[in-house]
Amino acid sequence: MPFVRISYMEGKHGEERLLAAGRCILTALIEAFHIPEDDCFQVFHGHKRHEFVYSPSYLGVLRSDELLYIQITAKSGRTEEQKRRLYDRLAALLHERCGLRKEDVFVQLLETEFADWSFGLGEAQMLR
Repeated sequence: MPFVRISYMEGKHGEERLLAAGRCILTALIEAFHIPEDDCFQVFHGHKRHEFVYSPSYLGVLRSDELLYIQITAKSGRTEEQKRRLYDRLAALLHERCGLRKEDVFVQLLETEFADWSFGLGEAQMLR
């Protein structure tokens, strides 16, 4: 049940690349977190240059304007190993399939509980 927000600088990625990036993110989540294949909820946010701020070298990672911020909100409980696998697969898939530099893949994972989700109908489906 991950919810994914992908933020990027306008004009740096075309529609095809962004859609491919979404597929890569879903694939990495399936592989690392074992989510169902149809558990896909993603939102893409394009930002003007002045709205998209980042350090070009924080922690020795040399980023470019093609940077993608990938924020994943998911149920808590994944192991550190699963999280590391997710980060590794995301960077690898986005590099292989979308031509993104691994340095330009920034991931943040937010963890929630089942009560924090409603998938529609005003219900907390995961509490059933």
